Amino acid sequence: MGLPKSRRLELRTDESTDQLISEAADLLHVSKTAFVTNAARQAAERVVARADTTLMAPEVFDAMMASLDVPDDSAELENLSRLPRLIRR
Repeated sequence: MGLPKSRRLELRTDESTDQLISEAADLLHVSKTAFVTNAARQAAERVVARADTTLMAPEVFDAMMASLDVPDDSAELENLSRLPRLIRR
């Protein structure tokens, strides 16, 4: 059983879009609300999933990973690394 529905979403659309949504909902034997809610949720999940993924060419990925093994020449970082630790293991 689904969660109780406590939120309301209103939208304005043109007549042809409304008719298309109605036709699609009828073909799937669901209400317009269910059709629009499902379509919006699927689109939102795709957008969020894409935001969590970084795509890059394999050679760029390999260069990035190799760079992690090369220490930076930074006097400031070197000085910071000599400070006493605040957290002990």
